[in-house]
Amino acid sequence: MNLQTPKWNIRCVIYDCDGVLFDSIEANMRLYNDLCTRVGREPLRDEEIRYVHTHTVYEAIRFIFGQESDLEKRALELIKQIDLRQYVQYLKMEPYLLQILNLLKTSGIIRAVNTNRTTSMKHIMERFHLWPFFDMVVTALDVTNPKPHPESIEKIVQHLHLSKDETVFVGDSEVDQQTARSSGIRFIAYKNREIPSDAFIGDHLDLLRLI
Repeated sequence: MNLQTPKWNIRCVIYDCDGVLFDSIEANMRLYNDLCTRVGREPLRDEEIRYVHTHTVYEAIRFIFGQESDLEKRALELIKQIDLRQYVQYLKMEPYLLQILNLLKTSGIIRAVNTNRTTSMKHIMERFHLWPFFDMVVTALDVTNPKPHPESIEKIVQHLHLSKDETVFVGDSEVDQQTARSSGIRFIAYKNREIPSDAFIGDHLDLLRLI
């Protein structure tokens, strides 16, 4: 990516949560390893760690336990009993996040979150006092079809009265990239040069070089 290209005319920046707003690897591993322990299964394998990072909790449980249906049923019951707030404390906010959100806000640029998280997202927003920084938050509970289906992006664009050419999605995974492509908006890869993108940023303040 040539960072000397002309700046984009952007009215809205949509962010993924896991891996973009927060380093969530430890939090996710603790949650799903606790589920594994409770149902009597070995800890997460490497491919499972990668999967739970980008998918909904129900998709993750199916991926981890689905080949043994009794374990999946037990895990689904257990997840209803777990207080997800106990895992939020293990999230690590990405560097310069609050700085870029403040700069975008003062510049009149709309900020939104598009995540495959479910009920835990409200706890994250509250614990890290993020509600004032975002105009809209869409989780997997707010749509019929979660990422990579374009429904979540379409919901944001329509609700905020945006055009797609003035909207970008910042993500770190193939699921995020596919979401942007399927919805027809530009995709900015965060800390991941391995996925196709319209631009790459190594930290949040790099976004200023594009907008």
